[in-house]
Amino acid sequence: MRHPDSGGVCSEVRRIGGLSLRRNPLANKGCRAWVSPTLRGDIGWVKPTLLPDHIPMTQIKSLFATRLYHAQLSAHGAPIDPDEMEASCIAIANDDEAGQDWCEENGYAGYTSYASLDDLPYRFPIFKDLKKVLDKHVKTFAKDLAFDLGERKLKLDSLWINILPEGGIHTAHIHPHSVISGTTYVTMPEGASAIKFEDPRLAMMMAAPGRVKDAPEELRQFIYVEPAVGDVLLWESWLRHEVPMNMVEEDRVSVSFNYGWSD
Repeated sequence: MRHPDSGGVCSEVRRIGGLSLRRNPLANKGCRAWVSPTLRGDIGWVKPTLLPDHIPMTQIKSLFATRLYHAQLSAHGAPIDPDEMEASCIAIANDDEAGQDWCEENGYAGYTSYASLDDLPYRFPIFKDLKKVLDKHVKTFAKDLAFDLGERKLKLDSLWINILPEGGIHTAHIHPHSVISGTTYVTMPEGASAIKFEDPRLAMMMAAPGRVKDAPEELRQFIYVEPAVGDVLLWESWLRHEVPMNMVEEDRVSVSFNYGWSD
């Protein structure tokens, strides 16, 4: 058929569902090959609107994501009794003279077994149970991160106790030689310190202004997370983090760990 706007050029018409589409004779001029002609009562055809194939649009993407895993331990396995875990942590801290000496020599307020005990899952059944649950959480997180592990696996290579009393802090640090690091929380008294994460690009933002107070979370330079008892947090080991000063009287007790890429 011929269309009055086609300048005498034959216009092919296709019907798709309830819509008639006409081949646009101006398709070779950068316009869409098919347009929808509109009827105007008894007067005849109305000139169709010609749209360019590519409508310019502004796109803003988020690149190079920093992932933070937050879940309850019980999401992957039997719950760990927090009271039993707390009692075990306190008993170990009271008996670990080497750990106490290290904390005193290094000015660490409170207690950590980081430098003294490296076999807690073999010493205490509750830590063995904890390892089994953590393995499942780490496997889930590694899948989310799209890691190509090949024939190798992520394995627990260190696990330690942290007891932070009133006035205690854990200054900003990373976990070298590991792939995934994390913490599970044994006691978190009301008002105890949140964990603070730092934008890994911060050192490269030499001339960048700060962010407004109500900036979206993914654009903030520091993120504070307040976990609950029984929560587990996982992050990639290069992510800088710290625990600000504990301002409450009760101890803040947690268990931290690293997973490495092993054969």
